[in-house]
Amino acid sequence: MTDSYPIYLDYHATTPVDPRVAEKMLHYMTTEFGNASSIDHCYGDRAQKAVSQAATQVAELIGASRKEIVFTSGATESINLAIQGTIFAHTPATGKPRIAVSPVEHKAVLDTCNALAKKGLAELVYLRIDSQGRLDLDELQQVCATGVALLCVMAANNEIGTIYPVETIGNLTKTYNIPFLCDASQAIGKIPIKFQEWGITYLTISAHKLYGPKGVGALVMRQGYRLEPILFGGGHQQGIRSGTLNVPGIVGLGEACRLRQLEMAEDERKIAALRDKLQGLLLKEIPGLVINGDMSDRLSGNLHISVPDIPNSAVISRVRDRLAISTGAACSSGVETPSHVLQGLGLSSQVIDGALRIGIGKFTTESDIDRAAEILGSEVRAIRALMEA
Repeated sequence: MTDSYPIYLDYHATTPVDPRVAEKMLHYMTTEFGNASSIDHCYGDRAQKAVSQAATQVAELIGASRKEIVFTSGATESINLAIQGTIFAHTPATGKPRIAVSPVEHKAVLDTCNALAKKGLAELVYLRIDSQGRLDLDELQQVCATGVALLCVMAANNEIGTIYPVETIGNLTKTYNIPFLCDASQAIGKIPIKFQEWGITYLTISAHKLYGPKGVGALVMRQGYRLEPILFGGGHQQGIRSGTLNVPGIVGLGEACRLRQLEMAEDERKIAALRDKLQGLLLKEIPGLVINGDMSDRLSGNLHISVPDIPNSAVISRVRDRLAISTGAACSSGVETPSHVLQGLGLSSQVIDGALRIGIGKFTTESDIDRAAEILGSEVRAIRALMEA
């Protein structure tokens, strides 16, 4: 970054748009600006062709069919459509439909489930996790055996980076014929996902997590399943999601997916090396540093740390002009409440209060890593000296 900007290490919150993606989008903002639903002239035809191509690009990255792609405004809308649409379409023989959900899901999942439960429309079953955020698969099988209307488990955690065994979970839900919603916002473009092969029913994508634009995403919906729409007005996308299609955004999502398919493996290898270097430097620079999450199975760019004797707000206030890191999920930033993810892991209040999320991406450099370690180490030492004075 230039001297006027801090080093950006908050890639879990959002990623910079790849310039190649932005170039494609600009063309569909200014030259090919047609409405994809206007079928009476070539502008609309070309817009619709671009949307179709983007659907193919998304589908190819995740092992789905183009016909299974429903474009949305992002993962939050996709999650709401999948959860609410499932419950509104559900007709249980007796009692309320049950939703089984991991307690460390994104707030978009948890808040939607809680809203339905509060209205008496669903019953929630929270799954068990350990101190590293890993699911108890034996307990999950027992829950599935009792029958649930929907299972919600993310592909990778947005705070601690823990990767979940989606293929194993998908096979389990197939055995018990349970719809499976997988929030893959943090995972798409970082780890391989095989939608059809792994038995996922609904998959959510947000473009801005994989070097695409904000405000566009997709719900991947397995053929043969039915959702009640939550938006009405025109019956777009087979009546599942009405609204004029964001053609430039959709083109951006498609191009971002195409590029990730080509470059993901090499990029993630480099990103993991940078993460490991930063982790090693910080462990040397900061005595007592704690690494949170599953260190053996986490996203390449994730480094979630705690300095147990120093509030994270104290660190952020001293580094914010030089280093862009966060105290937790962007969905809850500015809200003075402890992380529900870290609370769900059963961590001590000191570890939770000292937690910092570092996200590394494809535009992070070696010098960024060296400088970030120097800044954090120096400021932690300074804070400790003040506390001891």
